[in-house]
Amino acid sequence: MLESGFHTWEDPQGRGVVAYADTGPAWVAGGEPLAAPGQVAEVAAAFLAAAERAGRRGCFFATEGQLALLPGVRRLLLGEQPAWDPAEWTATLAGARSLRAQVRRARSHGVTVRRVTAPEVSVGTPLRASLDALVRRWKAGRAMAEMGFLVRVEPFTGIEERLLFVAERDAAPVALLSMAPVYARRGWLFEDLLRDRSAPNGTSELLVDAGMRHVAALGSRWATLGLAPLAGPVSPWLARARRWGTPFFNFRGLESFKGKLRPSHWEPIWVVFPERGSALRALIDSLTAFADGSLLRFGWRTLLRGPQPVLAAMAALLVPWTLVLALLDTTRWYPAPWMQMAWVGFDVLLAVAIASLAWRWRHGLGVAVALAVSADVAVTLWQAITWYLPRAAGWPDLLWAAVACTAPALAMTVLWGTVRRMRAAGVR
Repeated sequence: MLESGFHTWEDPQGRGVVAYADTGPAWVAGGEPLAAPGQVAEVAAAFLAAAERAGRRGCFFATEGQLALLPGVRRLLLGEQPAWDPAEWTATLAGARSLRAQVRRARSHGVTVRRVTAPEVSVGTPLRASLDALVRRWKAGRAMAEMGFLVRVEPFTGIEERLLFVAERDAAPVALLSMAPVYARRGWLFEDLLRDRSAPNGTSELLVDAGMRHVAALGSRWATLGLAPLAGPVSPWLARARRWGTPFFNFRGLESFKGKLRPSHWEPIWVVFPERGSALRALIDSLTAFADGSLLRFGWRTLLRGPQPVLAAMAALLVPWTLVLALLDTTRWYPAPWMQMAWVGFDVLLAVAIASLAWRWRHGLGVAVALAVSADVAVTLWQAITWYLPRAAGWPDLLWAAVACTAPALAMTVLWGTVRRMRAAGVR
């Protein structure tokens, strides 16, 4: 509720508060109402009624199931969150050899973890500047555009209430863990666990170990690393979405990482929506909240970041495009036969280079390919103006010329976006 992007709805009878995102068509609540346990259902019902009066669809995203007992609502399983009893962490670690090995590996590479206080990370301090830079590099390394709502990365909001741990190597921060209190459960959410690319393997596990030991000493009996999206027995269509979306978001990897930390159990997490509503509509409303606006605009922002699947698709599309170029009537579309062969050869090399970048990014090659495609845009435009358009016989020819000019321009935009993102992420 304290992070940016949330509105608050207050129950007229003073029974509680709901934090929600207003997407325009919908009010999407983040979690359950803040209310006394016996009044959560009543406040939730009042919120849904208020949303309807305001001409909005209402739903509760990321509830733990209590609201499913509310009359007139349905629920859809979103995934599961792992939970631990911090008091049992030492025993858990002792029984997990691979987990202990990861912790030892980080320590053997000189990684140390310490808790930092609010004054140490206040704006303007050297540590805050270093951590802000780490957060920017971490964000740049993500394939998807930055999301909002419950996954907005704001590790310093409400810092007086949080626990913040920093992993350092050679006196430089390489990872951070920001933990938010869950007062109703007398527990903690390990909310932001951000690791720099330079951090040795095992750094994340070392941070979790430090956090678990600290809250165990505080007497906490519950902790979670948050939702593993689409984990567990989700509906068949969500299971398919998990498979199709894996190139953009590593669902299995996230679930595996949380699982190898040996949680004591997994808790189902739901989206709850009115009974007469649609599960698909509630899910789309929730995704729109995460997208911080239009899903199409979010998709466009992700496309321009040049994630690996987009580069792979560009390389694949160049194959049929090159075949078409090779089969075109030379006398009609090219000033000379050698120019046709030059374009075909260029596109073959370009497809190989982009496929190589999709497999493993290399900054020098990425810049070279982006420059080559930029030259392609200029030459194609010049050739279209001086040769294609004067010989166009109708709208099909004009459409072909438009595609020939637009495709490399889009590829150029994506490639330069990838170059900037990878440079910001520190990938060389």
